[in-house]
Amino acid sequence: MPDTHVSARQATVPGGGPDARSVPALLRARAAEPGTALRVKRLGLWERISWAEYARRVNALAREMIHLGLERGERVAVLCENRPEWLIADLAVQTAGGATVGVYTTSSPEQLAYHVNHSDSVGLILEDAEQLEKWLAVREGCQSVRWVLVIEPEDVPGVVPWEAALAAGAERYAADPGPVEARLAAIRPDDVALFIYTSGTTGNPKGAMLSHANLLWAVDSLADAVPMSERDELLSFLPLSHIVERLISVTAPLRFGYTVSFTENLDTVLTNLQEIRPTVFFAVPRIWEKLHSLVELHMKDANPIKRAAYGAALGAARGGSPLGVMVAQLAVLRLLRLRLGLDRVRIAISGAAPIAPGILAYFRALGVDVREGFGLTESTGIIAIHRGDGRLGTIGLPFKGVEVKLADDGEILSRSPGNFLGYHKDPAATEEALAGGWLHTGDVGALDDDGQLRITDRKKDIIITAGGKNIAPQKIENQLKSSAYINDAVVIGDRRKYLTALLVLDEDNVTFWAAERQLSYSTYMDLASNPEVRELIEGEVQRVNATLARVETIKKFAILPKRLYHEDGEVTATLKVKRSSIANKYSDLIEEMYV
Repeated sequence: MPDTHVSARQATVPGGGPDARSVPALLRARAAEPGTALRVKRLGLWERISWAEYARRVNALAREMIHLGLERGERVAVLCENRPEWLIADLAVQTAGGATVGVYTTSSPEQLAYHVNHSDSVGLILEDAEQLEKWLAVREGCQSVRWVLVIEPEDVPGVVPWEAALAAGAERYAADPGPVEARLAAIRPDDVALFIYTSGTTGNPKGAMLSHANLLWAVDSLADAVPMSERDELLSFLPLSHIVERLISVTAPLRFGYTVSFTENLDTVLTNLQEIRPTVFFAVPRIWEKLHSLVELHMKDANPIKRAAYGAALGAARGGSPLGVMVAQLAVLRLLRLRLGLDRVRIAISGAAPIAPGILAYFRALGVDVREGFGLTESTGIIAIHRGDGRLGTIGLPFKGVEVKLADDGEILSRSPGNFLGYHKDPAATEEALAGGWLHTGDVGALDDDGQLRITDRKKDIIITAGGKNIAPQKIENQLKSSAYINDAVVIGDRRKYLTALLVLDEDNVTFWAAERQLSYSTYMDLASNPEVRELIEGEVQRVNATLARVETIKKFAILPKRLYHEDGEVTATLKVKRSSIANKYSDLIEEMYV
């Protein structure tokens, strides 16, 4: 394959100005601005935190961390759901010259210990009793940790309550701000700001080190494709241990001044979406798939007039005249967007995993400008994104300042100021990832004549059948997951005569379907083993098969007896399936499909 190559425009000065040397320096510049920085719902009411209060709490906590002995370059781990304290902790660590290590809240005690020990964290910030219990189970084996803060008070020896640390730090800062000011001034753009642990679809996660310069460049490059301002609002609910959520909830708001509102928990995302009605909305494909199936199933139960109006409006939006599109939007689709909480969204982004083109087409017809983005932790989340009505089936053009080319085997390589510093304690993996000065993404793709990038699959996931056919499983899996009744799909078939699939039910939608038919069940396993449910899923598989080449069709499938969980090592925190883990765990089911 030829060494196809496309370059984007050169990057501007990181952070939008020559004085932006670090991420916390942006907060200092923003602190005197009016308006709301953060919003959080407590006891049923939305509490607002101003920019000045945000900066005050960061300064206080940074001062207390310095008092506790945090030195420049040392690491502090944070184990917490999305809430203002996460952001305050992150920026306080950076202000004090340290680097923040995000730990996914679904991590087991052993995984927490791995992150703490691998990063040599000297401090630890925990959210509540549940996370504290994990720490207490492993603390004897984590000798680097010198102090622990807990946000929701727990009376445990050796653990400092969050509010007590803030109060003590505020007094110290008022009496002598010098240590904080000196640390902030000493930060260099190439200092490590974050350790982001890769989600790890295979093996232990690696600690990717990102600098202040990486982050400052990334938000400016992001804003070139997705313009943002102080008038915008963002709903934060994806894990802050993930690079994209960290960019759009922490760094970008400091640069552009928009408000970040936090969901109460993952179960209230759709409710909070309707309350906040954000203008910029980032979600993983599973959220877009869930919203799509929610509407489709609701419309199936609507009266004939509503169903007909919905179908006609979608049809007009997808291919009608300009007048027809306008009528469809005003008469039907605008109200639907309002019901979903998407009526104010200017730009929506899907990322962290591939999404089926049909789902993107659906939301664009609905009037929601959903753009697919592509990036890795190691590229500070920034490689390519759709512009405007980006071509379906591609992930658009490179971000500003990003160069993209294809290796001889089709692997996508990228180079930009966002390429990371390396993996902590793993020079061999770093050299492999950045061989030749290019980031090796592990994804296989193609570039069209207009420079639009298309991903065909993960390099390690390509299936080669017993007949020698190369098959990209992600495309088939995405089509299966576009069903309202299938939550996850894993296609099997490497060195086999035909393809099979392991499927996970969308429990909410299948439960609703079963209740309508008065099927008897009590657990997910009951649903998964029900013959009528299997017949339903058989129909969905055949629907997808009808769109595939013969060699790509699914000949047999099995419905897994349980949901997939991050804590069980079956999916990553961003809901990407760990293919090898699933194949090993359900090897008996797989072999039965090849008898």
